Amino acid sequence: MGEFEVHRVRFFGLVPAGVRCLACEPRGGRLALARTDGAVEVYNFAANYFQERVIPGNEARSVEALCWAAGDRLFGAGLGGDITEYDLARLCAARSVDGCGGPIWSMAANSTGTQLAIGCEDGSVKLFQVVPGGIQFERNLDRRKGRILCLSWHPSDTHIAAGSIDILRVFDVCSGQTVQRIMVNYHVQKVKRECIVWSIAFLSSGTVVTSDSFGRVQFWDWERGTLLESHTVSTSAVLSLAVSEKEDSIIVGTSTGATYQFQLLPVKMGSLEKRWVRTKPFQHHTHDVRAVAHSSTALISGGLDAQLVIRPLMEKMQKKGYDAALRKFTFPHRRLVSCARKARLLLFQFSQHLELWRLGSTNKTGKDGEVLPLCRMPEHLVQLKSKGPEHIYCSCVSPCGSWVAYSTASRFHLYRVQYEGDSISVKKVPKVPKLLPPAYQLQFSADSGSLFVASARGSVHVLQLLELGGCKLLHTFRPPSGSPEAVYLLAASADGHWVAAVSGDWAIHIYNLKCFKHHCAVPAYSCAVTALAIHPVTNNLVIAYSDQQLFEFSIPEKQYTAWSRMVQNCGLHRVWLERDSPITHITFNPKNPSHILLHDIYMFCVLDKSLPLPDNSALLMNQSTLKQLPENARQRQLHAFKICKKFQPLLFADLLDENCLVMVERPIMDIKTQLPLPIQQKKFGT
Repeated sequence: MGEFEVHRVRFFGLVPAGVRCLACEPRGGRLALARTDGAVEVYNFAANYFQERVIPGNEARSVEALCWAAGDRLFGAGLGGDITEYDLARLCAARSVDGCGGPIWSMAANSTGTQLAIGCEDGSVKLFQVVPGGIQFERNLDRRKGRILCLSWHPSDTHIAAGSIDILRVFDVCSGQTVQRIMVNYHVQKVKRECIVWSIAFLSSGTVVTSDSFGRVQFWDWERGTLLESHTVSTSAVLSLAVSEKEDSIIVGTSTGATYQFQLLPVKMGSLEKRWVRTKPFQHHTHDVRAVAHSSTALISGGLDAQLVIRPLMEKMQKKGYDAALRKFTFPHRRLVSCARKARLLLFQFSQHLELWRLGSTNKTGKDGEVLPLCRMPEHLVQLKSKGPEHIYCSCVSPCGSWVAYSTASRFHLYRVQYEGDSISVKKVPKVPKLLPPAYQLQFSADSGSLFVASARGSVHVLQLLELGGCKLLHTFRPPSGSPEAVYLLAASADGHWVAAVSGDWAIHIYNLKCFKHHCAVPAYSCAVTALAIHPVTNNLVIAYSDQQLFEFSIPEKQYTAWSRMVQNCGLHRVWLERDSPITHITFNPKNPSHILLHDIYMFCVLDKSLPLPDNSALLMNQSTLKQLPENARQRQLHAFKICKKFQPLLFADLLDENCLVMVERPIMDIKTQLPLPIQQKKFGT
């Protein structure tokens, strides 16, 4: 792998927001997720659960409920009282409508996706019609006292079940009247506290399933108003509930971090009579599980510990393999750190501010693995706060460290940073070109003379940075055939000739910066692009996809390279392809043109193109083994992949110079110490 001096950075104080709600796209392959800071994310099941879209949050917007309607349209509602439709192409809130009932606690779409029902603070259930270009208020259902905390449509769309405090109601959609009223505490003696119905589901059989603050999952006959079954699964609240499409499985989440699966099973072999049985307990979270979802092949849960957990249903798996592996996602599938190599600075992106740090240094040398003392400590230079409630979309620092840029949903900001001895001055560039906000990705050129701004509809703006501290718009690139999708990844060549852009439809376009023309498009591939970079010597574009495949495309020749064709013919190692974390950054070592440096959350890899690819019988992660072998045996075991798992979770890695690496980690335990204390559970033997 070679020897590098490594700056191990652990002072990036990122604390991801907790998961508030989930929504599986009906008969689709996507999962929508909302966080407690108002951010909305979309994961693509077919693209290896890649986080393909992120709509940053807003301090003035909370999201208590998400649902898909009318096919692929995504709606959210929250305590602000508005129903918001999200534009998944431009990654922003498209339009909002006032619910006129105060804070909105719940929302659900009917089976055809043509109507939305919302549950409001004032006790009303309101129906909205989904129409092209928005939604229209239709009518109110029978209003009663008490906020509506959860809603569920009957699959026939004739009735709606609504949960509140101490009570659940069933409404007739046609008449709007309450046709059943059930006190959920009727069977509990001497109740001194309120019972909150946190979640509800209406089954096609007429059974209503509720989860409540007493830790119970209960099954009701709505027509008779009687309790069919009651299961106490926790000493604390059961906060969330989701039912499978076939209505034979249920997942619930509790405030202790535990999730449970219920299955509808025959009372005995061959019997037609079935009962709900709690079959599988899971403890993947440490805090409240506020959101669960049930896809056709997996149980999905999201907690206030910021983790999204996807646990495949083994009985649905055809064979044991990668699809049957448990997945946990805590960090975004995009970079929140950028590096000024020449100035040895790091820019950290938070939701509403940026931090600029200077790396520490040492004047000592040592052996492999030895920790060297610092002669100068890392220094926090600047904090830039974003004004207003909008969260930051993207940010970047120039290689020379003299420019910092970031964008929110409505504004683009550019700053000039000047260093004079130990003093630093930051000046905002007053007159930046009026671009259509937001910017989705920012990238400075290698010489810090230009800034590339990824924008909507596949466009890329090229700004020239002026010595006096200003900037001007040079050109705007657009794909020849047009695109409705925003650009979310950029890569610029070191010689200033090329820039590559990836849009939300996964198309990769390459533009010539000398003549300002579209050069070519990379052949289409069926998975999302997670990272790409242009080699500083060869101008080959290296691309990482969400299915863990790697491609190398020659920009001058407009075709895949011989090495890339060899990789596709021979295939990558099975262990490499079974990784569940996407590559988020690619860079190169100028001293060794055959080396490609890349990383995901759990590993850092040096890919040596001059060595043979390993076959499936070889040990992929063999660095520690190789060190113990004699030279002759070591040569026989060498292969292209040099993998290091020492640095975890790895949010960013880059080469400062040919002998120096920077690694930015964010240990999970550091995050957990900043979360509220979880509910303590009595453990056996303590």
